[in-house]
Amino acid sequence: MTDPVELGALDLAALLCSRVCHDIISPVGAIINGLEVLDEEKDEEMKTFAFDLIRKSAGQASAKLQFARLAFGAAGSAGAEIDLGDAEKVAAGYMKGEKADFSFAAPRALMAKNRVKLLLNLILIANAAVPRGGQIAASVEGDAATPRFLIRCSGPSARIPAAFEKLVPGDVDPSGIDAHAVQGYYTGALARAVQMTVSARLDGEDVVIEALPSHPASAAA
Repeated sequence: MTDPVELGALDLAALLCSRVCHDIISPVGAIINGLEVLDEEKDEEMKTFAFDLIRKSAGQASAKLQFARLAFGAAGSAGAEIDLGDAEKVAAGYMKGEKADFSFAAPRALMAKNRVKLLLNLILIANAAVPRGGQIAASVEGDAATPRFLIRCSGPSARIPAAFEKLVPGDVDPSGIDAHAVQGYYTGALARAVQMTVSARLDGEDVVIEALPSHPASAAA
């Protein structure tokens, strides 16, 4: 097995910024469209439609930014911990605008920030596993030092995302990592940083994504 490919810090930062911009450009664009309708339309029904569009799109943009802050951002100083309740809140807010129904089961506990970031990024991968919608059930088992993350994805045409096997292990040419692919690469980098092993498998018609400590007896923070 070859060593994982490592992106340079500047390239990784730029690609993650592009990924966040990609996520929020659609709701922000919808807000602008709604404001243009308010400026130009006299019809009260159209104005009501525009207000609804602005309200919904602003909520989506806020939810995506709050999610990105925890999933990709610094989220505090080095060594910081994050409440799993906060992780559930931002994940549920993000998934409210997606096709799949989402549930989250975890103890209310503090966990090292990079483990929480890994969990949130695995939820993004799970969302890609059910492109036509369905159900995503995420759970956290074990203690904060040696957790097990389990995400079951059910829905029509559920599949393991095509790039999962190469991007998560980092077994890919850096030139092939773009703003779309960087999230899978970043997930793998997080897993290696916290010494957890990520896998995805088919269980009947469901996709099951799991993360376990690579070395349970001496898992790193």
